[in-house]
Amino acid sequence: MVTPEKIEGFLGKLAAEGASYQEIEPGLWAINPGGALDMTVVVHHSPPVVVLRVKVMSLPAKADALCRRLLELNATDLLHGSYGIQNGEIVLTEALELAHLDYEEFQASYESITLALAAHLRELATFKEAR
Repeated sequence: MVTPEKIEGFLGKLAAEGASYQEIEPGLWAINPGGALDMTVVVHHSPPVVVLRVKVMSLPAKADALCRRLLELNATDLLHGSYGIQNGEIVLTEALELAHLDYEEFQASYESITLALAAHLRELATFKEAR
């Protein structure tokens, strides 16, 4: 089983490729991918899985069309992760089993989340309420 120390090693490899991270508490880290995406990917070591999660945006009051679109994206664009709603926020999450996790699988999941957001964020922003 992959330990928190091993996850920290994975994060160090991501940092060598341009991301930055910090440990928030034992078993919980925040990754900033850098570049054009201004977001934080949270990584939580929670045996038997590690969860990658990012807050996408607040859920607008009138969200029927947005929720439909998120379900469509779950079905067509996301292989392992999914959009969801928690505490009035839209989140994108992905969980990986710790039993046989290696860096390549961790990296692929991280990149899947960041690429999905890069592809979807502009469209999802059109659903925000006018202020």
